Amino acid sequence: MTADLSPIDASLLKEIADLHGMPKGAFNIRKDGQLLERSSSANIEISTKSDSPGIDIHIKEGTKGETVYIPVILTKAGLTDVVYNSFYIGQDCDITIIAGCGIHNESHQPSQHDGIHSFFCGKGSRTRYVEKHYGEGPGRGSRILNPVTKVYLEEGAFCEMELTQIRGVSSTVRDTEAELGCDAKLVLTEKLLTHDDQTAVSNMKIELQGDGSSVQVVSRSVAQGTSSQTFNPLVIGQAACRGHVQCDAIIMDKAKVTAIPGIKAASEEAQLVHEAAIGKIAGDQITKLMTLGLTEEEAEQEILEDFLN
Repeated sequence: MTADLSPIDASLLKEIADLHGMPKGAFNIRKDGQLLERSSSANIEISTKSDSPGIDIHIKEGTKGETVYIPVILTKAGLTDVVYNSFYIGQDCDITIIAGCGIHNESHQPSQHDGIHSFFCGKGSRTRYVEKHYGEGPGRGSRILNPVTKVYLEEGAFCEMELTQIRGVSSTVRDTEAELGCDAKLVLTEKLLTHDDQTAVSNMKIELQGDGSSVQVVSRSVAQGTSSQTFNPLVIGQAACRGHVQCDAIIMDKAKVTAIPGIKAASEEAQLVHEAAIGKIAGDQITKLMTLGLTEEEAEQEILEDFLN
């Protein structure tokens, strides 16, 4: 790590991006609304936007096997950080993007990060995007994360997105939009854990515009304490396309979960399916694990980790 990273910074980067030191290749690390450190590679150029806070990431056509890291950490209370990041992914690429935001709050004042990410995926490209959100700290101030994700897939492009909220986020409103061209495919997996009195809302609008396009949306969530969650996805089929939306949630204590999966067909060739299931942990699952030597709390935790993973 560089001298600019405190132990708290290092811990946050480990939680959200699995970083144990400065990564090799292309990366951009942002702390408390400012650039902390940046590096480009021969195939991936990262530059500061001229018209708004944030960065442009240009990935050359044909780039394969490279990973770019763009984590954000907040340790300053009373700060609202807004950033606009745009990814321009060339044709025939095969790359991974590791993002995420970690907030450490020791104050009564709120800390907030709003990340607006736009992905422009070229023909035949393959993109894996991993985003983790995490909050911690002894302060009573809220830890707020409101991500906006916009995805544009050209012909034959494939994008896999893993959107995870680990723990400790007071409130979040996630807005995800996508437009898919011919033969494009989007796989979107959302994993969410809320506890205490936290709130989480996930809105999605996926437009299947081209023939042969497809989307698979899977949401897995656990709601504990008095927390509340709302899952509100909409898939619109405008061509000969396929779409599947699935929501599975475990509800505990006095929590509340609302699932409103929606599908809209604007073509007789569209094939769209949605399903949702909300329930508690089955007692026989806990009993079975306890017979293997686990305590009730350990058995419950094992079930939850297995469910979310």
